[in-house]
Amino acid sequence: MSNPSKAALKEHNSTRKIKRSIGEHIFDKFNFIFLGLMALTMLYPFWYELAISLADAERVAISKVFIWPEYMSLESYKNVCSDPNIWTGYQWTIIRTVLGTLIALILGFHFAYVLSKKYFPNRTFWTAILVFTMFFSGGMVPDYLLIRDLGLMNSVFALILPGAISAYNITIMRNYLMSLPDSLEESARIDGANDIIILYRIIVPLSLPIIATVALWTAVGHWNAWFDAMLYIRSSDKQVLAITLRRIVLAGTNASTTSMSGEEMNTNMTSETIKAATIMVATIPILCVYPFVQKYFVKGVMVGSVKG
Repeated sequence: MSNPSKAALKEHNSTRKIKRSIGEHIFDKFNFIFLGLMALTMLYPFWYELAISLADAERVAISKVFIWPEYMSLESYKNVCSDPNIWTGYQWTIIRTVLGTLIALILGFHFAYVLSKKYFPNRTFWTAILVFTMFFSGGMVPDYLLIRDLGLMNSVFALILPGAISAYNITIMRNYLMSLPDSLEESARIDGANDIIILYRIIVPLSLPIIATVALWTAVGHWNAWFDAMLYIRSSDKQVLAITLRRIVLAGTNASTTSMSGEEMNTNMTSETIKAATIMVATIPILCVYPFVQKYFVKGVMVGSVKG
């Protein structure tokens, strides 16, 4: 019985392939071309900045660099890395990213776990309160006054605590946790497990996809954030990397170059190559994080965004 079934199934699949219309083939090719162009528009600016950062401005005009520079130079990277503000920015950005991501995950996951339970009293009301904050907020001035009155000015916690509770991320985690079967907890309770054991030994390991997804979102947000640091951080030795990058890009020159007294800028680098090198130095580290969470990312987003 198995051989005829397999043969019939194979014949059905081959017939289905043959019956694909010309419109379906055109649609597939159109999708391939369209998505390829979309990917190119996203990747090419990054590639172009990389090429500019490696260009030798003394031997090739920057305006002639499209794919790869004919002559390469690492002078721009040497100049950027010699700026102490870059490494100070790295230090505080890493501190902010690590602490901010951990705090946001700890608070957000526990919040989402509670809201995912049907037996939680007034669950609908608290969920509505959470969603309300996604659309309405106090504004910049009340936030600034609150941070000032709490004594958090010029502190890294002024950059972490205001965004520690993200309504969007909590909603995504809540939806993911609601997709887990209740029988898992019921079986664990029958075996004598309490709420703590159920949460940390059963729920957390099963929630690694959504945890990794939210961690990536939060880490990228903290890494790229600059406006709150400009508002709340007054000391130059506590500024994050994004502020240093913004200053260099706007000024069109490197701080270490401008601080040199009586010395001219090296001729094989320009403000454009320095800005490009600074962008690469600030961007590449956070890009290296994605491959480690990529296997969880798609699953976490799909499951967490479907169930309501």
